[in-house]
Amino acid sequence: MKKRILLGFTLLVVLVLSLGACGILQAPEEASAPLEVIPVDTGSAAEGETAVSANGVTVFTITPGSAQARFELDEDLRGSRITVVGTTDQVAGEIATSLSNLADTKVGVIQVNARTLATDNNFRNRALSNEILDTGAYEYITFTPTAVNGLPDSVNVGDSVEFTVDGDLTIREATNPVTFAVRVTAVSPTQLQGTASATVTRSDYGLNIPSVPNVANVEEEVELYIDFTANAS
Repeated sequence: MKKRILLGFTLLVVLVLSLGACGILQAPEEASAPLEVIPVDTGSAAEGETAVSANGVTVFTITPGSAQARFELDEDLRGSRITVVGTTDQVAGEIATSLSNLADTKVGVIQVNARTLATDNNFRNRALSNEILDTGAYEYITFTPTAVNGLPDSVNVGDSVEFTVDGDLTIREATNPVTFAVRVTAVSPTQLQGTASATVTRSDYGLNIPSVPNVANVEEEVELYIDFTANAS
């Protein structure tokens, strides 16, 4: 009996060491530094001039903690279909616009710190960080807008607008064109609230799911969302 217990314990230790060696059990690395906003190019503010005073355009800033980025996809876990959700509030970006002239709207680079993405399962988090996103080497996910489409001429405080933003989404080494559907409400002259969503394909970014027991039929399409509050700088 003692020999069986000892053998079982030895096998468990070997399994743990093996999983640790392949990275699955390594804790996700912490963020290397606080996430900083990449300034949007308004193309009009002179040196030392605030963007708010440049041609009536106001820069609204999304700072870490004022937004949530998340992904959702379905998988079979122990025979049951579930939706996996990963979230982080480490999101940053800027929107330059004039509520009276939305044609001037520009959206800056949106950054997400991938090291801070977390689901409801620590084992999955470690697999996500080490095996899927490789956040040790690729800390940031970025979306670089190239066009804003479908905006009306203007918007009043309290109103909402729907439009799309085209851009390049970079995850790890892969960059692909993606279009986000966006809905924004002008809460006040100095605050915007909104949500953006898009769907991407795992294979386009080389996001392979490691083979682990009890997990099967992981969805190929991944839904991406950003819920944000942007305040005037």
